[in-house]
Amino acid sequence: MIKTFWFLFYNILVVPSLYLLLRIAGLFNSKVRRGIKGRKRVYEQLILDAAAIDKSKKLIWFHSSSLGEFEQAKPIIEKLKKEKSVNVLITFFSPSGYENSKKYPHADLISYIPFDTKSNAERFIKIVNPTVAVLMRYDIWPNTIRALAEHEVPVFLVDATMRSSSPRKYPFIKSFHRMLFSLFTNILTVSESDAQEFLDFGLQKEKVKAVGDTRFDRVYQRSLLAKERNLIKEEIIKDKKVFVAGSTWEQDEEVIFPAFEKLAKFDMNTIMIVAPHEPTELHLEKIENEFSGKIKTIRFSHLNNYSDERIIIVDSIGILLTLYTYADVAFVGGSFKQNVHNVLEAAVYGIPVLFGPKIENSQEAKRLAELGAGIIVRNKKQTYKVLRKLFSDEKLRKQKGEISISFVKANLGATEKILKEIYSYLK
Repeated sequence: MIKTFWFLFYNILVVPSLYLLLRIAGLFNSKVRRGIKGRKRVYEQLILDAAAIDKSKKLIWFHSSSLGEFEQAKPIIEKLKKEKSVNVLITFFSPSGYENSKKYPHADLISYIPFDTKSNAERFIKIVNPTVAVLMRYDIWPNTIRALAEHEVPVFLVDATMRSSSPRKYPFIKSFHRMLFSLFTNILTVSESDAQEFLDFGLQKEKVKAVGDTRFDRVYQRSLLAKERNLIKEEIIKDKKVFVAGSTWEQDEEVIFPAFEKLAKFDMNTIMIVAPHEPTELHLEKIENEFSGKIKTIRFSHLNNYSDERIIIVDSIGILLTLYTYADVAFVGGSFKQNVHNVLEAAVYGIPVLFGPKIENSQEAKRLAELGAGIIVRNKKQTYKVLRKLFSDEKLRKQKGEISISFVKANLGATEKILKEIYSYLK
């Protein structure tokens, strides 16, 4: 009765409202427009693509909202493909995830997920006929979950997190989510505290398991490959102490740039590599103007002409994880704007990691701060003091770095635990 009520409410009120908002947003946002356009032939394309795969193999469906969540799915998919003869379908909600992953070699099918109407969900599942469905992190579409349950397809929510303050726990909304979460076969959380928060929805205890976070596995895998890339010539960084500021926004740069400028006056062997989160021409020029007449800068793409510049400005994307290999100390951006970016990408190299105060979105940042390997800085003066101390005290720097890599290694293994749960439904 409760399930019937909630799905009537969702389909009569929520779905039409969401669709209308999406269409309106598409008038002003090119990314939304691309997503709408990309879904126009989703079924026709799926039917064509599905005809080319080996139908005798079972199909495992992985869904991610966008590129970030898909990174967390990759270690599961890649190990699965090594160990089992199965087809893998990957779907995305966002255009950025879909467009940047169309050539992912470990997928047999790649598609947008259709808009979540009851008929769309039914049609989609009949076409792909999954043996198991795996949803990454939080992108849960109610009609799709219901259709999977009705077709008796085991469905997992993986790398799941739940804050005690989540809006999903508000009185009226909580009842809806209690019903929705009950349709999952298993909810596999990143921590015990997350598991307890899910159990607060009145779920069966055996349905919820804390298995860890695949981001640790993914970042560790990528770090091993990154060390072999040699993006920066040895002579550029020889005998230098390197500060890497990654995924920075203007709010981050307003704090860390004056701190580094002051540090550079006292320590002539320090250099900074700054990788803006959005390396637009306007942003790159702003950074250059910030240091004009004070410290020599050079863009990463011009490093063949390097002449003792002390600030390297990264004018490309997709190389940050590799750049952290050169760091003695790192700063992770977003932490003065809204939400800190991925601190594990720096911590995996065994270095101290600095970030601003806005880290509520990141359990890893909070834990690194508790352990002492992560340092929260709140203003220019404090940032300078921390940098001066770390760059002048090699023993302290290495101690904090050891804590960083130990933290990462202690949290490896979520992939194997998740696959163990999935494999029990492949027999």
